[in-house]
Amino acid sequence: MTTTTNTDFIPLNIAILVVSDSRTEVDDVSGKTLVERATGAGHRVVEKKIVPDNVYQIRAVVSNWIAEDNINVVISTGGTGVTGRDGTPEAVAPLLDKMLDGFGEIFRMLSYQDIKTSTIQSRAIAGVANATYIFCLPGSSGACRTAWDALIKDQLDHRTRPCNLVQLMPRLMEK
Repeated sequence: MTTTTNTDFIPLNIAILVVSDSRTEVDDVSGKTLVERATGAGHRVVEKKIVPDNVYQIRAVVSNWIAEDNINVVISTGGTGVTGRDGTPEAVAPLLDKMLDGFGEIFRMLSYQDIKTSTIQSRAIAGVANATYIFCLPGSSGACRTAWDALIKDQLDHRTRPCNLVQLMPRLMEK
């Protein structure tokens, strides 16, 4: 994979969703990590919300964001584990037009290098809904750094070769 620098960067509008029953703006590290990484790469974070681990509240926020024309990407953090309250994949999966199965597979492969077999507890997913890319990440700031740095950042840069998700955006609504 290479990045060409002979064209200008295209900033995307990103919404960040923190799924947590206990985090607030004061102590939210994972959401702040994603905001810092996205803005540091040149993108615009147009919204950030914290919602409880509740499938219907998660789905409502994501549904509203994918209905907005000005949001290109939604990244959530939290709620991808296996406990009774973890419901982000169940909230988001029914909204997806297409799954990006490779995202979860590669994320877990990369995570294995750091957390070994504990990575099987991650149900990170990604997909596309109404021409909006959605990434659902675990709640740890380490997982957010891994996902952004090793996967998401390059795929949200149209200069990444041989291919990237940005170049496909004009064709996402094809029938």
